[in-house]
Amino acid sequence: MSLRRRRSKVVGAALAALFALTSLPLAGCGKEEAPAQKAPVVKTQQAGKASLGEESYSGTVKGRYETNLSFQVGGQILSRRVEEGSRVQAGETLMVIDARDAVQKANAGDAQVSQAKAQLNLAQSNLARYTELYHQDVVPKATLDQYQTNYDAAFANYQAALSQAAQGHNVLSYTNLTAGADGVISSLSAEEGQVVAAGQTVAVLVQTNELEVEIAVPEDKVAALQPGMEAAVTFWALKGAVRGVVREISPAAEQASRTYKVRVSLPQPPQGMQLGMTASVAFAPAAEGAESTGFELPLAAIYQTGEQPQVWVVEDGRVHLKNISVKQFGKTSVIVEGLSAHDLVVTAGVQKLREGEEVRTEAEP
Repeated sequence: MSLRRRRSKVVGAALAALFALTSLPLAGCGKEEAPAQKAPVVKTQQAGKASLGEESYSGTVKGRYETNLSFQVGGQILSRRVEEGSRVQAGETLMVIDARDAVQKANAGDAQVSQAKAQLNLAQSNLARYTELYHQDVVPKATLDQYQTNYDAAFANYQAALSQAAQGHNVLSYTNLTAGADGVISSLSAEEGQVVAAGQTVAVLVQTNELEVEIAVPEDKVAALQPGMEAAVTFWALKGAVRGVVREISPAAEQASRTYKVRVSLPQPPQGMQLGMTASVAFAPAAEGAESTGFELPLAAIYQTGEQPQVWVVEDGRVHLKNISVKQFGKTSVIVEGLSAHDLVVTAGVQKLREGEEVRTEAEP
């Protein structure tokens, strides 16, 4: 056998072995199975959460009593001992302003009291002396009347000096801004070194012993509300609903929003409720003794291929069509009948679903 023929056989055997090795992983890859796809996620809404006639408003937890704090005298703030959100006790000092002028005024008042007291003592001594002389028929009645008048004037000046001195000491006490009740500092509008005027608001104190929810009601809905009306109040950060009672309705609308402020008190507030929390206040249907006969859904929830409108309802993780009747159309919503309050209705992507298809809701992993 020639050298050329032997070389070609060796090369052929090597190529065959290489082909066999490279074909093994390819064959293995062909046997791998594709991973199972998860059920699609659908957006849903419980029908009973938007029943016909029910009015729901978002609001904020606020204190029933909110006090604007200010100094009764003007001056420069020397120290501020609280921050926004600080809890304070009644009588606690919050801020202090420069008291040097108040101290001088108090000292001046005390000096006037001493001077008036000396004048009163002199007038009293003169009156006693001339009273004795009058009884001895040494001086006439007119002279005695003159010294009686001097005593009365000195006594009046002394009383006036006492009042001015007390006012000076009051001004000195006004240089300390104290909390009038237990509560939380919700806002601050003054810093150390700032010069403030008498009556200028420097902080807001919210008393936390009685919290309530404030909502804004449109002018076309406020007539349906009245003090004492009950409502269901829920909180975004808390579980469950609590009973609320309309306590106050503003007599005038806000200039910008044209809505009326309504305060809803909470006889039994939930545990964990804090100032500033977001709340939802829902009122019962306005009709007397009538229950909700329809449910409000987004227009995108309606599925219709023929004359019969339907919606997709999620039951046990699968979707099923349910016949409904449309009662009223809105701009972005529709009022329907034929559902129960516990039905979980798909509100988006209804054209892509199939009867009995397995789905996941947004709350599921």
